[in-house]
Amino acid sequence: MKKLFPKGLLAIALCCSAGIRVSAQQKDTVPPTQPPANPPAVAPINMGVPQQYEIADITVAGTQYLDKTLLLSLSGLSVGDKVTYPGGDQFTKAIQSLWSQRLFADVTIYVTKIEDNKIWLEIGLTEMPRMSSFSFKGIKKTEADDIATKAGLRKGSVITQALKQNVIGVVHKFYADKGFGNATVKIEERVDSGQVNSRQVVFNVTKGSKVRTENINIVGNYNIADGKIKKKMKGTKERSRFTLHPDIEHVYVDSLAEADDFWQTYGFLQPTRALEKLDPYFRFKLFSSAKFNENKYLEDKGKVVGLYNSRGYRDAVIVKDTVYKTRSQNLNIDMQISEGKKYYFGDITWKGNTRYSDSVLTRILGIKKGDVYNLELLEKRIGKQMSQEGGDISGYYMDYGYLFFQIDPVEIGIRGDTIDYEIRLREGPQATIKEVRIAGNEKTNEHVIRRELRTIPGEKFSRQDLIRSNREIANLGFFNPEKIGMNPVPNVQDGTVDIDYTVEEKANDQLELSAGWGGYIGLTGTLGVTFNNFSLRNIFRKETWDPLPSGDGQKLSVRISSNGKAYRSYNFSFTEPWLGGKKRNQFSVSFYSSYQNPYAYNDYYKLPGDTSRSTDGHFKVLGASVSLGKQLKWPDDYFTLIYSLNYQQYKLKNYNYFGIAGFENGTSNNVNVKLTLARSSVDQQIFPRSGSNFMLSAQYTPPYSLFNPDKDYSKEPASKQFNFIEYQKYRFNAEWYVPLSRPMGSDNKTFVLKVAAKFGYIGRYNNRTTLSPFGRFEMGGDGLSNFAIYDRDIISQRGYPVYYTSDPSINPENGQPANYSGFTVFNKFVMELRYPFSLNPSSTIFGLAFLEAANGYKDLNEYNPFRLRRSAGIGMRFYLPMFGLLGFDYGIGFDRLTPGGGLKDAAKFTFMLGFEPE
Repeated sequence: MKKLFPKGLLAIALCCSAGIRVSAQQKDTVPPTQPPANPPAVAPINMGVPQQYEIADITVAGTQYLDKTLLLSLSGLSVGDKVTYPGGDQFTKAIQSLWSQRLFADVTIYVTKIEDNKIWLEIGLTEMPRMSSFSFKGIKKTEADDIATKAGLRKGSVITQALKQNVIGVVHKFYADKGFGNATVKIEERVDSGQVNSRQVVFNVTKGSKVRTENINIVGNYNIADGKIKKKMKGTKERSRFTLHPDIEHVYVDSLAEADDFWQTYGFLQPTRALEKLDPYFRFKLFSSAKFNENKYLEDKGKVVGLYNSRGYRDAVIVKDTVYKTRSQNLNIDMQISEGKKYYFGDITWKGNTRYSDSVLTRILGIKKGDVYNLELLEKRIGKQMSQEGGDISGYYMDYGYLFFQIDPVEIGIRGDTIDYEIRLREGPQATIKEVRIAGNEKTNEHVIRRELRTIPGEKFSRQDLIRSNREIANLGFFNPEKIGMNPVPNVQDGTVDIDYTVEEKANDQLELSAGWGGYIGLTGTLGVTFNNFSLRNIFRKETWDPLPSGDGQKLSVRISSNGKAYRSYNFSFTEPWLGGKKRNQFSVSFYSSYQNPYAYNDYYKLPGDTSRSTDGHFKVLGASVSLGKQLKWPDDYFTLIYSLNYQQYKLKNYNYFGIAGFENGTSNNVNVKLTLARSSVDQQIFPRSGSNFMLSAQYTPPYSLFNPDKDYSKEPASKQFNFIEYQKYRFNAEWYVPLSRPMGSDNKTFVLKVAAKFGYIGRYNNRTTLSPFGRFEMGGDGLSNFAIYDRDIISQRGYPVYYTSDPSINPENGQPANYSGFTVFNKFVMELRYPFSLNPSSTIFGLAFLEAANGYKDLNEYNPFRLRRSAGIGMRFYLPMFGLLGFDYGIGFDRLTPGGGLKDAAKFTFMLGFEPE
């Protein structure tokens, strides 16, 4: 048998053996469990002169898992190839190719036979062992799962040195980010006797103790105090440091328990709670993170220099900084700063501008001669980075199509502490939009997206149009608003720009399903489906049903609900947002019917012979509406005007829940026209960060009483007064969303302040009529538990149940007065601080803290906008595409607090399902 020579070496001493072996073996690997296949014995051959041979056959030995045909392909050798032996480099290249796959502990090529001009070869391989299982010891399962995912560990992977080093690196980074800078990993391999050439790998992880920053010592800072510099270093904080007793200077504590242990250890009786009273920030400081993270520290050093630059210290640098361990194995940081002198802006001149004059650009820039030098502010005002907020010079140019616009601030002179600037502009041509491409819409038809865009081929490019297009796509509700991409692709040669939009579809259809059987009660439950991206035109095309035809942006909703014999309702609605397909004309139709019998279960409860309990009574509502909304161009195109025609019929039989004497039987008809002027500029639907919503509506029934001015309708029996209901009704809602900080990192999370004000009034045309109980306002509760079948506007208030009087001193728990028929006037004010925990479209989650004040009034004479019920609390919202909005609030009604009572008596949980209550 001929053995080819080791990898990378020339063939030498070729005649000293019956053959030559060429092999390669990786160091630091587990020895193979099986030796390569034994080559057959052959007679010695004189190999003094290299000759060319044709490969007659190639076999592969020693593999358990890998495909032999693929290995032959990787080797580069094949039957029929010409090779030189001995001395040819084809064998070395074949070994190098196989070795580079990092799958083998040993690679060997054998010559098994030579006959005439033909040669037979065998490739002997020893595969690296495979990982039959892996586990982590010394850490939590959740941490182990996270590390395994980050490291890409999988059963069956080849165990290489690179795999081990990768796991060690992932573990170190994982725990370093959590403040454990001394984590160690020991890898243990055990032979798995149940599988060929396999190992069970155990990663023994020792996290060690957290590495904290004990002290940050700063020198050289004469003009900015230590505290302000350390406050800028948000990612690198000192460990909490307190003087717990005048005889002992400083100790370090991480918890209230440690502080209490300190007192006991040294025999002091002063409790930790007393220290909290002396220092109200004590508790907060205890739980501030002091863990050290090297990457955050590097960022913080840049922030320190940036702080100096923003104060005019242009030449400020960190001359030297040292991070070293203390006796407690924590860290100290010594930082030496060279501040340099303070600079001021001098003359600022403009060059290259034709679109705007110098005076206009100076006004936009907002920096005057003598202002403290601040390069960051200068670059922000000129718009080095395009921002959605606008207001910078680049934004003004790009709003008018100057996509190729460039701006550079250049220092042209330094006079003492004064820096003169020349701002050079290259306006370039106005770019024309050439092509608009859309990708990622797997379900939604392209025309649904394209009709929302403000960037139209053939028109001039505008940054504002691009931002507005993003908003319109997000507000469709069909796509993940965090993943909408907008990429202008300039074409310098012809002065045009292509725009690529990318979207990511998200589930937004909703299902509501519950059912039960209650014997005497009967069937109870709800079945409701809402398709938010429905397609009516494809209703007869079976291939488009999944489960219903979709993609045209229409909305279809069907809901059936039953509570046995006591209650049932049916609801249907359909909305076409672009009636005719040319303009944003929203057309909607709806139908609803409900039935309620409050006496349905009297038979079940009454005793034999009891005739006092009647079961003959009900309240039925039948309604339908049709509406048409039209987008306006003035005052701006955020406005919409909506016309709607509505009809409701109410049938009462022995139903005396309205607080109006004699109004227990009869039929009432309500025909009305409603006009709504609305404006919405919010950036998205689920978690708005900016923008506002305004709505002003007026609703009118025909003034029947004016047709017969001589008749006093108020003296008619109640059952006849409301045959045809008449009223005039006005509503006003306003909401603002204000981001309190810039989005933090790539996740776009930021605190958002929501402020809202609402007002409503319903009244008569004249004093000859009585205002019906329908259409009024019901205050308090959460909109779910309210008895809302009366056809009233439910104005919820967290922290309060439904209340029936305008006097805040009267506790709502005292019950409904006999003559209560609803409020005719209300106002409500809301303030919320919101923060998103997850912006994932499959589960959007955000928390909030709120303040609310509201009240309802019997009439305008009683109206007092300052006599309000007040509440505060916290809440959570969960938006799940299948179920819509879910949420709960824990509110405390301040006016429910009673002498001697606690917060528990004034607190109330409120819930919401499918919609945000008013």
